[in-house]
Amino acid sequence: MAETESGVLGAHGYEALTENSGEENSLVVCFGEMLIDFVPTVAGVSFAEAPGFKKASGGAPANVAVGISRLGGSSAFIGKVGKDEFGYMLADILKKNNVDNSGIRFDPSARTALAFVTLRADGEREFMFYRNPSADMLLKESELDIDLIKKAFIFHYGSISLIEDPCRSTHLAALRIAKESGCILSYDPNLRLPLWQSADAARHGIMSIWNQADIIKISEDEVSFLTERDDPCDEDVVYKKLFHPDLKLLLITVGQEGCRYYTKGFSGRVSGVKVNAVDTTGAGDAFVSGMLRILSSDLELYKDEKKVREALIFANVCGALTATRHGAIPALPTRDAVLRFLSKSSEQAPSPNISCDLPK
Repeated sequence: MAETESGVLGAHGYEALTENSGEENSLVVCFGEMLIDFVPTVAGVSFAEAPGFKKASGGAPANVAVGISRLGGSSAFIGKVGKDEFGYMLADILKKNNVDNSGIRFDPSARTALAFVTLRADGEREFMFYRNPSADMLLKESELDIDLIKKAFIFHYGSISLIEDPCRSTHLAALRIAKESGCILSYDPNLRLPLWQSADAARHGIMSIWNQADIIKISEDEVSFLTERDDPCDEDVVYKKLFHPDLKLLLITVGQEGCRYYTKGFSGRVSGVKVNAVDTTGAGDAFVSGMLRILSSDLELYKDEKKVREALIFANVCGALTATRHGAIPALPTRDAVLRFLSKSSEQAPSPNISCDLPK
């Protein structure tokens, strides 16, 4: 593969790594919620002060599925929406983005979930959810597309589907099927505290399936939350409290500062990509999409630190580009957009994305 002088893949190397598309790649099945985000047309104002809102499709697992497809990968989504105009719109958006939507179910008695999102001036967000209950919470085990799960090489999920039954039991059943089928299990808790009954309930719910995952992505804020305010930068804290014996790769994102990575054999950090952020909605999901897209082409890359770092540079660019546009799914970058950015970066500076390893 092509490398720059810094030992990192050049744009041509990433192009070769992501050139296959569709069924030629390992299928990634994403399980969980899909909803409508209403994003204010003006940043830095409260809900009441917003002059208007623009609707955009969202929901972390669905975002990841679309993100993988836009990057040239093969993805599918399993979840439930309302048998309403928003639900049909979301299913159609998946189809238009070449995501297998055969695992979607439509509930005639519950509405598609809605989320209103306020944007601070720096692009960070606050949420107000309308799901009491929404259709995504009502997916039953009998409605699971078991054959679709068994086709997956990677099974990706979050924690919102763990909040209430019947979706919680359905999530656990899907997880069991995926594990028994030999899938790599990818977990992004995607903490949304207002949806849980309490902070303790959220902490317990998220950690209840922690030890089953092969790959976990969390933010630095989520590390502080899960460890009850321990230092998220302390490597001893990470390994003692968050790194379980069967975990292959733990990723901790730090916004524009990039991310840190931990395996049994090595750890380090990859610095971020500086952009003018207008809306960070979906940026973390785009990061996950980028990582899983590269993983789907090399299912054992977590064993090789150089490959992990290369994948994380790609993932960081995916997240950064998403933050430059409004909405989640509408902002997710294409493979070509990421490759163009990498090509420009390599021309302007040989190694803008890498920083030194963390001390062992």
